[in-house]
Amino acid sequence: MSFSQSYLDQTSQIANSLDSEIIENIAKGLASLRKRNGRLFFIGSGGGAGHASHAVNDFRKIANIECYTPTDNVSELTARINDDGWDTSYSNWLKVSRFNSNDGIFVFSVGGGSLEKNISVNLVECIKMAKDMGSSIFGVVGKNGGFVKESSDDVVVIPTIDDKLITPHTEGWQAVVWHALVSHPAITENEMKWESTK
Repeated sequence: MSFSQSYLDQTSQIANSLDSEIIENIAKGLASLRKRNGRLFFIGSGGGAGHASHAVNDFRKIANIECYTPTDNVSELTARINDDGWDTSYSNWLKVSRFNSNDGIFVFSVGGGSLEKNISVNLVECIKMAKDMGSSIFGVVGKNGGFVKESSDDVVVIPTIDDKLITPHTEGWQAVVWHALVSHPAITENEMKWESTK
């Protein structure tokens, strides 16, 4: 079997193993957040940062949810990293944004973060802040879900099908899940361009 066929077969296995009820629960949570005029903050590093920027666009434009991500302002982000350190760069950004209990965070991470292993501590600090405030926590993560999964039930964990392909499968499915959410009837408020073109 070719690598391409194997990758597609694994993608199919992931599709058949995901719990759609978790995605439905996230959709309900996002609808509730919008109804209470909460804001949604997408956070991720690396590929997750790219997803965060794309998701901010989609949820603002299609779902009328006020959204932001700290990685869209490179000047502020690098100043915070330089002056305060990486671990608190995102959480300090959230503080200035007056992050509160009406708001939520949506995490894109391959491993979900771990204080013990000193991995993605910048994300962990944001999750700790959200937990302390009673804010909504959503996410799409891989492996065992890490600190993100420990902190919320509203987290999709992409199962590991191949130990050598954890990152590409997780990051690929992050985009699938957030597109499913922004397209969900409970979330969508504005028609998308190509769907409106005859």
